[in-house]
Amino acid sequence: MGRRVRALTLVVAAALIAPGCTMLGPDYEEPPPPLEPDWLAYEDPRLDTATPASPEWWKGAFADPVLDQLIEAALEENLSLRSAGLRVLQARQQLAIAIGNQYPQQQTVTGTAEKFRENDRTDEFYDFGFNVTWEADVWGRFRRQIESAEASLEASLADYDGVLITLFADVAQTYLLIRTTDARLAVAKDNVELQRESVDITTAKVETGDTRSLDVDQAQTLLYNTIAGVSDLEISLQQLKNTLAVLLGRPPQGLSALLGETKPIPAVSPAVAVGMPQDLIRRRPDIRSAERRLASQSAQVGFAITELYPHFGLSGSIGTTANTAMNEDADDLFSDDTFRWSIAGGFSWDVLNYGRLRSNVRLQDAFFQQLLEDYRQTVLQAQADVENSIVAFFRSQEQLDAYRSASNFAERSADI
Repeated sequence: MGRRVRALTLVVAAALIAPGCTMLGPDYEEPPPPLEPDWLAYEDPRLDTATPASPEWWKGAFADPVLDQLIEAALEENLSLRSAGLRVLQARQQLAIAIGNQYPQQQTVTGTAEKFRENDRTDEFYDFGFNVTWEADVWGRFRRQIESAEASLEASLADYDGVLITLFADVAQTYLLIRTTDARLAVAKDNVELQRESVDITTAKVETGDTRSLDVDQAQTLLYNTIAGVSDLEISLQQLKNTLAVLLGRPPQGLSALLGETKPIPAVSPAVAVGMPQDLIRRRPDIRSAERRLASQSAQVGFAITELYPHFGLSGSIGTTANTAMNEDADDLFSDDTFRWSIAGGFSWDVLNYGRLRSNVRLQDAFFQQLLEDYRQTVLQAQADVENSIVAFFRSQEQLDAYRSASNFAERSADI
């Protein structure tokens, strides 16, 4: 009996020590991203590459309290942001499940109370027990699952950040378009009144014989085209307000209290802070998400490799049984005579499905290679997006200067 206990102790000790010894599969290393050292317009004094943009960039860029209030409302009520937050919670629980798989996988408490009659005799049967089954993490398969779940959680956090940043940008852009459309609508309505006067003047000149009736028709054409343009602007304005309402998680109505009275278009500084290209890797949520999903899939490759090896496990039970048919009664349920226990060790090896298991390893590796290319593509696309935005921002500043000059000359022409 002593030798058996010692042997069983050695088996249990080996199962407990083994998980820290072996870890099959590739150990993930972050791949080097394809990066340029500088932006194309890095010598432009309006481009600040030393200081990255502030997380609350809209406050410094626009200094508009209405916009600040709208973004705060979107943070509280936006449904896409809530959905992204719930995906983070799901990933966190999946990680907790993966961690729990390291411990006994089956833990069952059983109990039975039975009364039966046989051969004109009534007897009672009582049983109480506890069963446990545990698969030892010999090859690191459960640790690979934890590694994968941790990376997936970090990816979901990056996705949440991406939804958050996109929400800020969409609210700010929609708000600016609303203010811009308000200003265009005011100008269009003023033009309608001016063109009505022009039609009246032209009509009077026709009646006095100073001009042709064709001029009245042309003035009428211009007037009604402008009236049609007012309707287009009113449609666009309402559609923008509906878009903003959805971003705020509200039905498309009742934004008047938040938007307040019509205000001028907020002014924007001609300088922009983007940081260095290397900062992009740390700051862009889509890049972080792609990299973390790559790390998660790397762990899945390791998990698939562990399926090629045998699984070692331990099982045990402890309990007590009392049966009046065996001259026992309920009072004997927890006595030494009715006590029982068992412990066993074993392994399983899916040797007949080796082809399928190896194909699964190749499949998981192919997924990993695909995500690697997707990660590189994401980095390249992010750099292209920033370069496009920088070019558009600087060229729009030059365009604005040209429009101002044209406006000044148009005012002089109107005065003359």
